[in-house]
Amino acid sequence: MSTLLSEQEILRREALTSLLNLGIDPYPAESYEITSYAKTILEGYEADPDGFQSVSIAGRIMSRRIMGSASFIELQDSTGRIQVYIKRDDICPDEDKTLYNTVFKKLLDIGDIVGIKGFAFITQTGTISVHAKEIKILSKSLKPLPVVKSVDGKTFDAVTDPEFRYRQRYVDLVVNPQVKDTFVKVSTVKTAIRDFLNERGALEVDTPVLQSIPGGAAAKPFITHHNALDIPLYLRIANELYLKRLIVGGFDWVYEFSRNFRNEGMDRTHNPEFTVLEFYVAYKDYEWMMETTEQLFEKVALATNEKTTLQVGDKEINFAAPYKRISIYDAIKEHTNIDVSGLDEDGLRDVCKQLNIEIDESMGKGKLIDEIFGEKCEMHYIQPTFIIDYPIEMSPLTKKHRSKEGLVERFELIINGKELANAYSELNDPIDQLERFEDQVKLMERGDDEAMFIDYDFLRALEYGMPPTAGVGIGIDRLAMLMTNQVSIQDVLFFPQMRPEKIVKVASVADYEKAGIPIDWVPVLQKMGLTSIEAIKEANPNKVFNDLGGMRKKMKLDIAMPTKDEVMQWFK
Repeated sequence: MSTLLSEQEILRREALTSLLNLGIDPYPAESYEITSYAKTILEGYEADPDGFQSVSIAGRIMSRRIMGSASFIELQDSTGRIQVYIKRDDICPDEDKTLYNTVFKKLLDIGDIVGIKGFAFITQTGTISVHAKEIKILSKSLKPLPVVKSVDGKTFDAVTDPEFRYRQRYVDLVVNPQVKDTFVKVSTVKTAIRDFLNERGALEVDTPVLQSIPGGAAAKPFITHHNALDIPLYLRIANELYLKRLIVGGFDWVYEFSRNFRNEGMDRTHNPEFTVLEFYVAYKDYEWMMETTEQLFEKVALATNEKTTLQVGDKEINFAAPYKRISIYDAIKEHTNIDVSGLDEDGLRDVCKQLNIEIDESMGKGKLIDEIFGEKCEMHYIQPTFIIDYPIEMSPLTKKHRSKEGLVERFELIINGKELANAYSELNDPIDQLERFEDQVKLMERGDDEAMFIDYDFLRALEYGMPPTAGVGIGIDRLAMLMTNQVSIQDVLFFPQMRPEKIVKVASVADYEKAGIPIDWVPVLQKMGLTSIEAIKEANPNKVFNDLGGMRKKMKLDIAMPTKDEVMQWFK
């Protein structure tokens, strides 16, 4: 980010001053009544032209065609774009034509937000448009938008730079219409889930984001500090233990869209802040939860795309129930030809070395199995598949399997090679739960910074008695990626986490002088983008010398060209 204003920004600020001098408030405080929208007019005019003889719309100017006493603009509102016809004598019925000749033609820019009152009609070329009778400035834009061409609803030269799009999402939404469509679908995903759960009698609840003990998942937390209590607090890594407390309290079915925070890596499927849906149902088990989860995913697919078979990248994925089920041991054997079911920790370490899987000394049996599955198996499950019956070491909050020794009643739903859901028959034996927590402490002592803390209040809740319960956590952002055919989690988060933007300090004229640069050449260097002494030092001296000559001619400067040796001195 540079603090130096571009030529366009300077001109827009000058236009702003001119508007104020004309007595026009470019940021009026009063409401602007809207009676119609672009999409409403475009879709409804031909069927009912009389219904659009008095419209009031508002939006952003996206293009202009000025033709003497009559002009066209393209106006973009929250529903789309529509053409507006502006005739000088219609918006300036009296002798004073300043509003058109000066304000509209000279002081308005692409990106400005205006209100239009008039009527809908069809132009001679057959385009449904709005004939303006009034125009009002609602917000003057001081920064120019990227230029994006759009013809017949199709966008050309779209802005694709991820750094720009994710950091300035507000501009991305303006110039890339398909981005807004993606986020509308993201909202539809959440609405469909809420409808599914509410129809079945589930209760939506809220649980703490600031927690004294981070629990419910194996993850590294963010730590903060509460000044008044003088205690450390953790940002929520999961809401599981609080929701199960509510089951203890007598609710049969609770759910929460949980904003979670994990102090871990970032990539195409991970953001340090993300959304998970978790719900818990009394008197159910993981078998029931598998059936319910596949019904839920099928409903979400239908709600967002009106079909259960979706194109995700180059793959077609079918979300219709039922889904395949396979145990994690069988999955590992299928893709490595190695049976790890009877191996101890040392045996698993040998397998990891054999398979060239990177491990460290902090990893216990559960993490070693998880690494093998993640490295060698997970990517093969494209169609929705339940990976079931995990080793007890991998699942400290899960009930022991009713018939398989050493396993627990857990499943993960894998789609397109990624985990989308994690679910258990919940452990409700407080004595067993304490032992599992103690095993986690031992892993923590070995250096595992993702191991769980002991939550004694949760153990106390279990001692009062929790009914048999099934619970699931679903990654909403990853689900949204699938439903919108996006390859990166950043494309379904309005404001993904990014590194702090580097602010470039713009050099003063005095700074240039200290570097031996004549004052006459400072505006030229700034025009070339060399707005700091650091930028000059990093530039190619020969290129700068050659560019100076071109800029001197372009800017029609009546100053002597410096010699190459003189320019070289600027870089020392």
